[in-house]
Amino acid sequence: MPDKKIKSGRGGWLFLALVLITYGLVALFDPVTTSQSLSFFTHVMLQVLPVLALVFLLLFIANLVLKPEWIRRYLGSDSGARGWLAATLGGMLSLGPIYPWYAMLAELRQQGMRNALIAAFLYSRAVKLPLLPLMIHYFGLAYTLILCFYLVVFSIISGIVIEKLTSEKAG
Repeated sequence: MPDKKIKSGRGGWLFLALVLITYGLVALFDPVTTSQSLSFFTHVMLQVLPVLALVFLLLFIANLVLKPEWIRRYLGSDSGARGWLAATLGGMLSLGPIYPWYAMLAELRQQGMRNALIAAFLYSRAVKLPLLPLMIHYFGLAYTLILCFYLVVFSIISGIVIEKLTSEKAG
């Protein structure tokens, strides 16, 4: 997988140009709305940039610490139960919004992480450990345990299905 070349196109630049042209046209007809939109954009960017900085820091640290051989061994095609356990536990322990995890998982995928384990990680994020006491309070222990069990099982099933679908598509 690391031998694949990533194709870079002009789609991103074209999209940026279209957005800027649209903003320019809207500014001609409704400057107040454009000003509000740019203000909102600035507000959102000020919230997102620290998270992106953290993501790049984590990617940098991951590149220093996690070697491709380690990732292939523990999260690659021969990882076995250890890989499933790491993916599901990692998903349950992961905190915060999902978008920073996408970049990190993409980097791990380039270094050899299986699609199945990425899917299991993302699916198992539905189990929120900090919220379990609240869930037990509202729904009861039995319901919470059964739901969490099913979420973990279906995270693995989802991973298997994703791997089958992506391997057929690739092959």
